[in-house]
Amino acid sequence: MARFNHPVAERKRNTQPKRKAQPDVLGYVTGQLDEDDTIAQFQASINSGLAWRLEGSYGREAMACIERGDCILGEVGHRDYYGNYVPSRYEVQPGTKGSVEYAQRMQESR
Repeated sequence: MARFNHPVAERKRNTQPKRKAQPDVLGYVTGQLDEDDTIAQFQASINSGLAWRLEGSYGREAMACIERGDCILGEVGHRDYYGNYVPSRYEVQPGTKGSVEYAQRMQESR
């Protein structure tokens, strides 16, 4: 039997462009993430701005991660649900909450 030769049939199965890792909000809410994965997903949600657009307790926990030095602000600023501006890590003074230096200092003090 001859093989059907068609451009669509010749495509590789996975031709989707790779996407950046998305925050696992559901994994956090259902308690399925360990501590390291929880911190990683909060950092991802801060980076994407999602943390500031979700319901209040999620944003408060993201801010608590920043205050503990587990996370830092994203690379770009974002607007929260109410239109308030959340600065980027480059827009805050070195050593203040959300900066790399602050997170390093907090982690060293543990």
